[in-house]
Amino acid sequence: MSTSFALMGLRLDPLQCFTSIIQPLIANCQNPTIPSKNLDTKVACKLQASHTKAATITPVRCYKLYRMNTAKRAAQLLSTQNIRSLFDSVEAFLFDCDGVIWKGDKLIDGVSETLDWLRSKGKKLVFVTNNSLKSRIQYAKKFHSLGISVAEDEIFSSSFAAAMYLKVNNFPQEKKVYVIGGEGILEELQLAGFKGLGGPVGAVVVGIDPRINYYKLQYGTLCIRENPGCLFIATNRDAVGHMTDLQEWPGAGSMVAAMCGSTEREPIVVGKPSTFMMDFLLQKFHINTSKMCMVGDRLDTDILFGQNAGCKTLLVLSGVTTQTTLEDPSNNVQPDYYTSQMSDLLRLLGP
Repeated sequence: MSTSFALMGLRLDPLQCFTSIIQPLIANCQNPTIPSKNLDTKVACKLQASHTKAATITPVRCYKLYRMNTAKRAAQLLSTQNIRSLFDSVEAFLFDCDGVIWKGDKLIDGVSETLDWLRSKGKKLVFVTNNSLKSRIQYAKKFHSLGISVAEDEIFSSSFAAAMYLKVNNFPQEKKVYVIGGEGILEELQLAGFKGLGGPVGAVVVGIDPRINYYKLQYGTLCIRENPGCLFIATNRDAVGHMTDLQEWPGAGSMVAAMCGSTEREPIVVGKPSTFMMDFLLQKFHINTSKMCMVGDRLDTDILFGQNAGCKTLLVLSGVTTQTTLEDPSNNVQPDYYTSQMSDLLRLLGP
């Protein structure tokens, strides 16, 4: 069966529809399944299938159809045969941190040398992490403690994203934010002009919280269910994370799931795979997403984030995702490339 799209009299195949219409718009979509106010939902395509009538679909639906058509395309193992074309087409590398740069407080082998080499080649480096335990200032200090020089404005964390979501949506300054999470969220909220103590509570932000307890869940549930218009914001929904270099620990997703169960509500997710942070990244660096490469260890957050934003994607097997998981027939998220660890960039291309 041949599937094509008609837009204002022009017939486009799914790839043309994506590259001509969706890719320029998708970076403005805060949630890939829900068009944001910046996405022109009046633009529509006509789905023409031989056995169905024409159906009007939104750009996001067109994008999802494109992803369905390409989801099973096998990832390429990064090698000397393909790395040059990837490297030359990329102006900015976006790196996840946990499982890519470090595990817990231990730097992964070859990371420091690879980052220095990438900078020497004129590549922009950005660090996009879902871990909300630290603020951008605290993350910059962690990088420095590990011997890596990274500026605060090169770091985009989910704690920062939570504060920015409230700011861009004009959250009332007189209302308070209840936080189930670490001090990173509280610090970013304070820097954005919001208070995390007192009342009335107009938003509940849930992130990873090593000191989670029943009473925090109860108060958060009460605020969401009883306060009219109270926002339920999740920094991310990662199931697990590397709190140490030895094992995986429950991630923010487990805390968010508890709140979903008790409130019977779904949260606004501001971390990956939502492209909300991409809006701020684009404002800072002014680089087209097609010239960015997202490097991460998780398919459902890092790689999906890159794909949702229109970036090239590179999966590293130094963190959560194994090659068995990547090649599992049930896996529908395929990166453009995959490799063992981030330092393979330097190993394959040389100094």
